[in-house]
Amino acid sequence: MIYVTNETIAGQYFRKNKTTVIQQKDKTVNKMKETIIDVRTPAEFMGGNVAGSINIPLNELPGRLAEIRKLEQPLILCCASGGRSAQATVFLQNQGITCENGGSWLSVNFKYQNN
Repeated sequence: MIYVTNETIAGQYFRKNKTTVIQQKDKTVNKMKETIIDVRTPAEFMGGNVAGSINIPLNELPGRLAEIRKLEQPLILCCASGGRSAQATVFLQNQGITCENGGSWLSVNFKYQNN
């Protein structure tokens, strides 16, 4: 994980490495052939998220089913702690969508950074 405080210490060299790390994370997520949906609010999502994930807040899921059905499955759902993503998983599975609860976005992020 990259912390902004390190950027001021390492300067330009760190910025170059930061780009490389983000590109590697994107490749890892794409290689997994899974779509990660973060069901937190847009404000929470903007505070930090899994690279390549899609933000669809929990309360918007019913209205965006057509969009969700078009996404590559299986879907991995995440949120802040795993509670909202658990609710989303049950809802989407009841709609016939292949998905699983990934838990917190930090756990999902860690999993895909270390694959």
